Amino acid sequence: MSEIFSKSFERSLEQLVARAVPGQSFEAWTFDDTRSRRTAEKALADKGVTARIRSAYKPLLFAFLEDIDLVGVTAIEIRYPVHPAAPANRFRLEAYPLAALVGEAKIVFLPREDNELCYDVILTRAGSPEMLKVLVPNRVHSDIVGEMNLSPTGWLRFAGDEQGERLETDYERLFETTVQAIAGHEWGNEEPYFPELNIRVVHPAEDLPLPVGDEVVSLREAMHEDLYFSLLEFFQKKSGRPLGDRGLKPGQIVPEIVKSESAISVRVELRPLTTTFHDGLDQSVDTASEPLAAGQITRLLSDIGGEEFDALSRSGRNLSGRYLKGGDAAVMISGGQHPNETTGIVGAIRAARLLKQRANAHFTVSPLENPDGYALHQRLRVDNPRHMHHAARYTALGDDLEYRTEENAGVHLNEKFIRLKAQQLSGAGLHVNLHGYPAHEWTRPLSGYVPRNFAMWTLPKGFFLVMRHHAGWEAAAEAVLDHVTRHLGAIPGLLDFNDRQIALYEIHAGETGFRVINGFPCLSSVDDRHTVPLTLITEYPDETIYGDEFVAGHTAQMETVLSAYEAWQKLQSQSLTSV
Repeated sequence: MSEIFSKSFERSLEQLVARAVPGQSFEAWTFDDTRSRRTAEKALADKGVTARIRSAYKPLLFAFLEDIDLVGVTAIEIRYPVHPAAPANRFRLEAYPLAALVGEAKIVFLPREDNELCYDVILTRAGSPEMLKVLVPNRVHSDIVGEMNLSPTGWLRFAGDEQGERLETDYERLFETTVQAIAGHEWGNEEPYFPELNIRVVHPAEDLPLPVGDEVVSLREAMHEDLYFSLLEFFQKKSGRPLGDRGLKPGQIVPEIVKSESAISVRVELRPLTTTFHDGLDQSVDTASEPLAAGQITRLLSDIGGEEFDALSRSGRNLSGRYLKGGDAAVMISGGQHPNETTGIVGAIRAARLLKQRANAHFTVSPLENPDGYALHQRLRVDNPRHMHHAARYTALGDDLEYRTEENAGVHLNEKFIRLKAQQLSGAGLHVNLHGYPAHEWTRPLSGYVPRNFAMWTLPKGFFLVMRHHAGWEAAAEAVLDHVTRHLGAIPGLLDFNDRQIALYEIHAGETGFRVINGFPCLSSVDDRHTVPLTLITEYPDETIYGDEFVAGHTAQMETVLSAYEAWQKLQSQSLTSV
């Protein structure tokens, strides 16, 4: 291991307490959990200081959770800020999931008509309006890649001072100092720049589960997300690539954000790649309540039979696929491209186990295409099982496997060989690629709040299907989507699940930007980048779910594969009949 940077940070709450003078009265906004802020308020009161310390993260949500009495309120009108340095719906998104937490009160969101950074809240109680303002401390700033952002920040406002001033918090200092230290290191000019770049942060913030689906407010999870994607963007720029380029191969970037009692610190170091898994016990695959052990995946895949084909990951982990040849029209089934999206891995195996019983079955299955990412996900879940862990999304090279090709891979084809071999063996015309996305809100609070290049996936919106097809294949694509969504609509509870999530999404995001086909949100577009004519991509909100919710997720993934297989057989049969 080679240390690059380490630093401890004094807590902003401790600084506020230490510097306060008896008789003072002030409000502050910091990135701390509720318990820590209340503890600091008590310490200040013991000094003779009147203080209210609020959350700089999602201030409107916390105003309703901590301060606003909703007893007897029948209607809520919220006028949210609109700022030229942010998406128009930024502060409407930031209020999520407030609409699901106000009981029977009717809630509406309307944009402000000025640039003032505050929410105007009008509560209707007993027929009378009550008006209040909720300050939203933000700053306009340039990030490590020169992009301008409007981001939440700490704030301090003394009694008698209507405006107040920015308070740079420990949370912000840790983030900025760490990113700058990594950016200032000499990385050379050849990708990958490192094996594992480990960023270990200890921070005392407690996660706050909310009584809405899988929703949770987590400052530590948000720190993981912002560090990971900010560093990807730094290396994208360093390499001369555009922001968001998924072919970048910097190495494995691993923010490990663990809870402390009170300390705040960071240590950045280079580590060798790991080569083992953190497997738990085997489970019944049909009722698995959490991600499967890697060893069990291997054994289940072996039981499916057929022709085995293998590849090695960057770390040397093995990954396998199976080819079952038959008289049907061939279909490719894959999962685990992004292995923090875990229901697709189980769904792929369950579907293959059923398809192999079918006479003339013809398919390939590769349920775990990114074993290095899967091992990292296992490791990160030990400390934070309910965090989405996007550091485990990409390979140990740091790229998105989908965007690795024979032309750009150089000596690093590795995992991508599995998918290329599956197509070579089967000649499939349909690829069912099982994915997932966050089951609760995804944010980057210190880089503009809304995840850059992923704004569409910041909030859950049900089981989502994406169809990518070659030009001239529109009719076939629509037929598959219609068949699959009709089949999925028969699964008990799934349409209701979609309806709830889409309704809450629409309240907080506004325009959806997607079609709804038979109750399922869908996108379909021409994409000749794929060599297979039709690629059906599933997106189940699964990154942090367990128990019955996890079973429902991998069941929906399995049923998607089975219905897409049937749809493809029907289309091919019709094609032969019409010849």
